[in-house]
Amino acid sequence: METQLDPMKDDLPLMANTSHMLVKHYILDLDVDFKSKVIEGIIVLFFETGSQYRKRSSTGEIGCQSQFDETCKMRASEPCHVPVTNVSACTSRMEYNDFAVCGKGEEDTSNKNGNHSNKEQASGIPSSKNCYDIENHGNKDFLLLLDCCDLTVLKVEEVDVAAVSGIEKFTRSAKLTDVSKDLENLRNQIVHELVTLPADRWKEQLYYFTCCSQAPGCGELLFTAGTWSLDIRKSGIQTPTDFPHAIRIWYKTKPEGRSVTWTTDQSGRPCVYTMGSPINNRALFPCQEPPIALSTWQASVRTAAGFVVLMSGENSAEPVQLREGILSWYYYVTMPMPASTFTIAVGCWQEVKQPSFTASIQTNTEISLPPSQADFRCNEEICGHVEYPCRFRNPAARLQAVIPYRVFAPSCLMEHCKERLLQLIPQCLSAAYTTLGTHPFSRLDVLIVPSNFSSLGMASPHIIFLSQSVLPGGSHLCGTRLCHEIAHAWFGLAIGARDWTEEWLSEGFATFLEDIFWGRAQQQLSHDEVKGQQELKALLRWRRLRDEVQNSEEELQVLRPKKESTGELSESGASIVKYGLKAEKIFMQVHYLKGFFLLRSLARIIGEASYLTSLRKFVHKFHGQLVLSQ
Repeated sequence: METQLDPMKDDLPLMANTSHMLVKHYILDLDVDFKSKVIEGIIVLFFETGSQYRKRSSTGEIGCQSQFDETCKMRASEPCHVPVTNVSACTSRMEYNDFAVCGKGEEDTSNKNGNHSNKEQASGIPSSKNCYDIENHGNKDFLLLLDCCDLTVLKVEEVDVAAVSGIEKFTRSAKLTDVSKDLENLRNQIVHELVTLPADRWKEQLYYFTCCSQAPGCGELLFTAGTWSLDIRKSGIQTPTDFPHAIRIWYKTKPEGRSVTWTTDQSGRPCVYTMGSPINNRALFPCQEPPIALSTWQASVRTAAGFVVLMSGENSAEPVQLREGILSWYYYVTMPMPASTFTIAVGCWQEVKQPSFTASIQTNTEISLPPSQADFRCNEEICGHVEYPCRFRNPAARLQAVIPYRVFAPSCLMEHCKERLLQLIPQCLSAAYTTLGTHPFSRLDVLIVPSNFSSLGMASPHIIFLSQSVLPGGSHLCGTRLCHEIAHAWFGLAIGARDWTEEWLSEGFATFLEDIFWGRAQQQLSHDEVKGQQELKALLRWRRLRDEVQNSEEELQVLRPKKESTGELSESGASIVKYGLKAEKIFMQVHYLKGFFLLRSLARIIGEASYLTSLRKFVHKFHGQLVLSQ
């Protein structure tokens, strides 16, 4: 192929300076407007000081320039934009299913009609960035960089978490009556105590996160919106340690934003959903996109009555009517995940109900602990991840072969889902459990997405998108795709790639495991019939791989395109996703197929049973963590 790859156009920049400040929790409070095709509202971010600064004095200085590539040019500095103050403040209205709601924070009494637009940077992927804003201001103010694109940011402010009633329990020996400097330190100390609460206090933690998100502001922050980042600073603050650890951002998406798709479903009703964009979620909310930024989240989403909001969330949300014609949906997640895994779908979906007698049979089925699980009972209490309410340590979860599930679809496809999809889900979930053990997530929603969806499926925490194309092709196509996406619960979600260029760690494993799961789900087939299926699929995959290798750029065929530098970050934590914006890459399956054949080869060398046992051990050791190919 003669086409030359251009790193200035093909690589996706991850701008967030996660080594300086690391987001631990997001609270989103959003309104979805289908008339304007805009999602608007507030996001509150709670941070910890990054690894480089955790043990440093707040008076110490350190250079913090993020270097993407030696061949890239330095991005020109820009003046920070001071936001106007007469921006409407939306009071957060979180709805709770599991615990009480705290009182509202103070409302902004400023002019409700004020607005302003941000200066946007000239096009071009930034290569490096000073995390001190020196050139334009003559000082060394620290810059917080968030990944952000196609968003209109209206206002950024510090949140006065110290004003929350009952927050004194998180202040240790500090006092609320200290001077201004100590009060700033106190706020950051409160956030630190809150984000490090033990896992068994997760309900209390979410409660206080919400209370803090509704607290009054205590000063606007300066910000600049660029092509790929939102840069925030506080005048006079020179280190991440002293920078506010709880900030509130007012923003709205743009109709052309690339993180979500506004379209109509198969019944002609409007809908919007995250479709797995190459730029991930940075055009949905300002965030830290590098995988290392594992965070939890809560989200309250309001939309017109008649619409259903589905989302990555541990709870099966039920709508709450706020006023006539407006419903609010609330979801939360307590397992830290990369922001890229956050998924939302809003539409006139209808739940596909299964007959009551079928549900009764499934829920009353006795579940025995498979050998794959029994092998690890003595080690269940040892987890290598950061603390969260882990299902691998929950005795009841370890016995759950089929997690609760729901199916949603446009009205015109409900019968197709009843005929095929509903009966396949418990079979595939049970087969996955028999193979790998404990389900990492507590529930599952499956949504048949609009016809413009460019893939056959996509897995996110607690939710799977499936294309309508899998429904009419018999149970085989639907079942294999369902198994593939279910496999991502372990490989891709519970265990993620530390470097996104190693996507084979997700797709290769899911492709290999879909055959194992589907073989076990088809209980009516003999062992020889299952093996015959798998051999035929392997032949088809080999032909597809051969065609791709012959007709695509060699650089796009490499499983580790960053080679020895895989997993490396700049001093600030910024990095790039090699060829992450390359258009052809979206349609390639080389990472699926090469990964599949690598794992298939290993399984043949040591025997499939032994290899699956090793995978179970791998899952138990590395769930909740990020890994590299090594």
